[in-house]
Amino acid sequence: MRELFLEEPKGFVRWIDLPGSEEGPARVYVHGLGCTGASDFAHIAVHPALAGRRSLLVDLLGFGLSDRPRDFDYRMESQAAAVARILDHEGLTGVELVGHSMGGTVAIHLAAARPDLVDRLVVAEPNLYAGGGAFSSPVAAMAEDLFVRVGCAAMIAGAARADYAARLRLADPRAVHRSAVALVEGSVPTAGELFAALQRPRAFLVGELSLPDADAGKVAAMGVPVLEVPSAGHNMSLDNPDGFARALARALA
Repeated sequence: MRELFLEEPKGFVRWIDLPGSEEGPARVYVHGLGCTGASDFAHIAVHPALAGRRSLLVDLLGFGLSDRPRDFDYRMESQAAAVARILDHEGLTGVELVGHSMGGTVAIHLAAARPDLVDRLVVAEPNLYAGGGAFSSPVAAMAEDLFVRVGCAAMIAGAARADYAARLRLADPRAVHRSAVALVEGSVPTAGELFAALQRPRAFLVGELSLPDADAGKVAAMGVPVLEVPSAGHNMSLDNPDGFARALARALA
């Protein structure tokens, strides 16, 4: 586990740095809402289709083992700036950036704000437009203090997936709520507009069980490759790790 102290917002952001070949670009993985870098991507980064490349598995601020600064806004743009600080600290440019769900939105903002840092971008069912998703919308509909006091614990207790409950237990409830609100509100310009305007190789992954998916259709209309992960829903790196890793390898090829 590596860490970097950020003066703003005064907290440590942490990541796992898996060693690998320095001949190609490093890969950077960014997790979704309520998740962690290791839980979602450690098994993917070392999959035979992807292994051998230096890989950074980031825990976004408020999630996993990163700090939980109370005054942080947890917006996607702010999280993207924190990830950029990691890459600057490590002296990395031209990385292959992979983001799932909320992490995909963070990755898009990072690629748009710091094109020097990102050579290739792959996003898996990111939040491209305002409105939120099946998880973020009900979280954002609750008052922040109420969610912090009782809502997050109730969500963990009632989670349909035990693996998601395990990941969510490591998240700061305030970070979860503020992130969800940010996803529902969206950004100006939208992540979808930023994604369409990016001048670098990019791809979009979608789980077979998520289809039909309106955003996948919009992305295909942009001329961006859309790759399907078989036998998987939104949590595709856990639903079908082998299928996700092989689709990601194709997207990065």
